[in-house]
Amino acid sequence: MDLEQISYISNLVSLAGMGLLWCGFAVIIYLGRVSDKSRYRSHEPRSWAGLALQLAGILLTWTIWRTPVASPLIEDQFMLNIVLQYLALLIAATSTWLAMAAIRELGKQWSLQARVLEDHKLITTGVYGLVRHPIYTAMLGMLLATGVVLSHWIALIGGLILFLIGTSIRTRLEEKLLRNAFGVEYETWARKVPALIPRSIKIHH
Repeated sequence: MDLEQISYISNLVSLAGMGLLWCGFAVIIYLGRVSDKSRYRSHEPRSWAGLALQLAGILLTWTIWRTPVASPLIEDQFMLNIVLQYLALLIAATSTWLAMAAIRELGKQWSLQARVLEDHKLITTGVYGLVRHPIYTAMLGMLLATGVVLSHWIALIGGLILFLIGTSIRTRLEEKLLRNAFGVEYETWARKVPALIPRSIKIHH
């Protein structure tokens, strides 16, 4: 069996793995929903536009595949392709864990809508000591992993641009709400913890 055949088989394995990990990711998001009737003191409806762009970016990476299916991301670079495939699975698995840990840390405060509850607390522990927006970091990881495993490079670039625009909208609006609600406490946390890309792997409890 030559490298080209091994690369093809590896990509099929990666495709199956990505499908399972996306199912797990979706289940985590769905089960993380809380039927919470708590009143919110402020919210930002415009955040839905950011979410729509994020989802459009992810959808783009899933709808425009390389041809033929299971072909390398970089043509004729079969060993590199094998490494990239399994690296993508590792990133996707880590992203799934990150989303799960973030939703668990937020508890009833997690919501698709950008909002601040009446009894809202600023969460800075767990993965929120690593990045301020770990769920968006997880979504970005899943998008990139999907792109490496199956997307046409144009879809990967286009999807990434859409996602980053949507994430910029979401984070700007969410952080405005938190800054207004928590003032100096939020500013201190924001100075220490990056928005999306961690500086280290240390998690604070």
